[in-house]
Amino acid sequence: MARLVMKFGGTSVANVERIRNVARHVKREWDAGNDVAVVVSAMSGKTNELVAWVKDASPLYDPKEYDTVVASGEQVTSGLLALALHELGLKARSWQGWQVPIYGSDAHGSSRIVDIDGANILKGFSDDRSIAVVSGFQGVNRETGRIVTLGRGGSDTSAVALAAALKADRCDIYTDVDGVYTTDPRIVSKARRLDRVSFEEMLEMASLGAKVLQVRSVELAMVHRVPTYVRSSFDDPSSPTPGTLICDEEDIVEQQIVTGIAYSKDEAQITLRRVADQPGVAAAIFGPLADANINVDMIIQVVSDDQATTDITFTVPTAEFERATSILRNARDAISYADLQGATDVVKVSAIGVGMRSHAGVAAKAFRALADKGINIRAITTSEIKFSILIDAAYTELAVRTLHSLYGLDAA
Repeated sequence: MARLVMKFGGTSVANVERIRNVARHVKREWDAGNDVAVVVSAMSGKTNELVAWVKDASPLYDPKEYDTVVASGEQVTSGLLALALHELGLKARSWQGWQVPIYGSDAHGSSRIVDIDGANILKGFSDDRSIAVVSGFQGVNRETGRIVTLGRGGSDTSAVALAAALKADRCDIYTDVDGVYTTDPRIVSKARRLDRVSFEEMLEMASLGAKVLQVRSVELAMVHRVPTYVRSSFDDPSSPTPGTLICDEEDIVEQQIVTGIAYSKDEAQITLRRVADQPGVAAAIFGPLADANINVDMIIQVVSDDQATTDITFTVPTAEFERATSILRNARDAISYADLQGATDVVKVSAIGVGMRSHAGVAAKAFRALADKGINIRAITTSEIKFSILIDAAYTELAVRTLHSLYGLDAA
């Protein structure tokens, strides 16, 4: 008998019929002798509706009341799923974040889980194998007693954190795809589902544009070594596909050099021309951006021939482009640059694989292949297990397909 956490996203619980389908997935695991806790998101579109109501009621809203309102979407889903499980003859009850309790920081709207007391859920397992249906995305602040929410995608984080707290044997994340693919199947028809992906690779994929899992949930899974499956809730509950296992690198017998190709359209490029090449300039540029909580990704510095000035190029999220450029223009005297240029029609394409650690020339091979296709690279960043390039958005699909084939990821 295993202990299992199952998580179902918004599309999986979009209506009552889909909630009944989720209940059948849960019953399959319960019938197999497993103790089961289920974490649910709000019904698809419900959180957006609740956010719109908050902004309509008060454009300059109190974050505490915002959390109170938007957390209600998961509460509805947990109650409905508990009822659907009752209809199947199973013992189940809904749990809100504050009832478990799941303790979070006081950062309303983007709280971080600091502790989970799973004793009440474990007691339900031991007493009568009661299924716990937990509202995801939410918790309670221990000091204030107020509801807090974890930010978009927070139900994934809730599920993995709960699995760690309950010392679960695994965490199954059910979504609208049947696993993690080598790249986006909508772009590359020959993309194939991966049987296993290492925690590090999945963390890179999630942060570089793959939308299957939320980044913080992968971080938690890696830190606590929680084996995590990505599976489809739309499979037949009686015979589901196995999905993709996110696990330790040591648990993957045969490791490819490159595991997957990711891309992100949420990129904007900023270039500062002829910046004075002297100590403190980088701090003058990136300090104000950091103070404004603007995340800077790719950074390239090119020193001019006279050694007196330099060009600095970097990327920020597209949504922060206008704010970032405004901050830099206001700081022009402190930075002392000649010109500021920007572009939002760019895309970051990345190749990820732990096999890069032990193989030379992986990135160079890509650069040659992209050059042969006439694709110009604006910026490059690398790490031990990935490299990323910034290119014109018009070449996104061509670049992804080229790299996918180059590294032998196409399905036979």
